[in-house]
Amino acid sequence: MFQNAATGSLVPISGTDPVLGFWQHQAFVPSPLPSDMPPLTSPTFLAIADARAALAALDSTSRQLPNPTLLRLPTLRREAQSTSALEGTYAPLADVLTADEENAPTAELVEILNYVRMARLGFGRVADGQSITVSLLSELQGVLMRGSPLQSSSGRVRDGQVVIGRRADADPVGFAAHAARFVPSPPGIRLEASLRDLADWMQADHVDQIDPVVAAAMSHYQFETLHPFRDGNGRLGRFLIVLHLQLTGVLGEPTLTVSPWFEARRTEYYDRLFGVSARGDWDGFVQFFARGLQAAADQTRLQMVALVRVQTELKERLRASALRADSAHALVDLAVANPSFTVRKVEAELGLSYARANKLVRQLVELDILQQAGSSTYDRRFFAPRVLQSLTSDVQ
Repeated sequence: MFQNAATGSLVPISGTDPVLGFWQHQAFVPSPLPSDMPPLTSPTFLAIADARAALAALDSTSRQLPNPTLLRLPTLRREAQSTSALEGTYAPLADVLTADEENAPTAELVEILNYVRMARLGFGRVADGQSITVSLLSELQGVLMRGSPLQSSSGRVRDGQVVIGRRADADPVGFAAHAARFVPSPPGIRLEASLRDLADWMQADHVDQIDPVVAAAMSHYQFETLHPFRDGNGRLGRFLIVLHLQLTGVLGEPTLTVSPWFEARRTEYYDRLFGVSARGDWDGFVQFFARGLQAAADQTRLQMVALVRVQTELKERLRASALRADSAHALVDLAVANPSFTVRKVEAELGLSYARANKLVRQLVELDILQQAGSSTYDRRFFAPRVLQSLTSDVQ
């Protein structure tokens, strides 16, 4: 199946299965990324231009907001839910949006909300001027796997062979490598060097040779093909798309939800990645990737506008009431930025006493702006139903 030697090479691997015994197979090692763009067709260049326009519109909308970071958390939680679903970890979006990050009730929610922690860390490091390095990537993967069964073997480049997927025609009792849909690079010095090369490539300035959308596509392919960690590669790789766009200045505020579009087309997504490795089909993958970024940017911008509309609506409801405190409007902002929260968070974020924060929350509940999540009287959580409705609706 592998017809293009320029994209990478097959190397022999072997091991011993405790039940089936000794096995041999081959793994694919991608070549280092080039310093210029691969050959692309006119339709692909048009798709890239459309993606750049959509990303520019998203960034422009973000910059016009009084507080561009206001919508980062709800957007991250949407992305966390969708990117985790691509890897087989699912929880309803409403549960993800309203979950307590510090006390998630299920293992699925812990894993999903780890993505939010990881993303905040990564965005913050890049905004502070830190370079993308193997150390940073390892740290991010460690955060992603915190509290999972694989925590002890996370936070570092893998030291064992992994396989991806399973072919439909595979022997159900055969070796895992023989049944796999794709076998990525074996562990060792070469894998670590390849990841270091990728980190350096992402950090380098390609602006005169490679369009940023194409650069993001190329680095995403390389990361997923290397599959450098034992787990979490898909989620971390899709996060790096947005991080790379932030690094290259395409997005000033990294508010972009990329995974829903890829999740809806997961079979083609995996086929397009494989097409680069097997046939050197950069054109097909870049065009698919660019169409995904365009759709993601359009949808995220509409979601952003819809949330701002809800924010305005809730503040108009406040102005029509007898409540005049400026802190009430600040609480609406907090409810938009945090799909669920406690009175303690209101106290800390708004600089109020606990009694005043509690009273303010109660007043907004009475105005039907806020609602308590569940019936617990301990560590009560609140949310704005209109915000939740907006976040869980597909905006057209």
